[in-house]
Amino acid sequence: MKLRNLALFAVVSIALPLFAGNLAKPGRWQTTIQMEMTDMPMKMPSRTVVTCVTKEQAEKPENLIPKAGDKSGGCTYTDVKVDGSTISWKMTCENGMAGEGKITYGGDSYDGSMHMKMQDKDISATYAGKFMGECDGTEMK
Repeated sequence: MKLRNLALFAVVSIALPLFAGNLAKPGRWQTTIQMEMTDMPMKMPSRTVVTCVTKEQAEKPENLIPKAGDKSGGCTYTDVKVDGSTISWKMTCENGMAGEGKITYGGDSYDGSMHMKMQDKDISATYAGKFMGECDGTEMK
């Protein structure tokens, strides 16, 4: 099992950067996130964040996964795959949450979704991103 994982890691490490450059370009990205949870009586407000994606970050698909809800760093992202202009992944978190998501890039924008489950709650998030040009230092870290 370890040999299989090592071989897979080697293939992914070599192949993904070749495709990742085609996904997102370095610079300032604005992302709007809309979340919904089962049994929530009202719709949660959307949240917009602006981040700076460096050239080095843009070269690795793992860096393009939205991790806004993972403030504690307790989530692990696996099965990261690039298929054309779409990146997909699975995640598991120390708090028991698990899910999967995907994002499709189209030049200066992207759209995506993530579906998570925690105990008996289903949580869905949709992402809409747009490229805003050069980073200017005011972006979220």
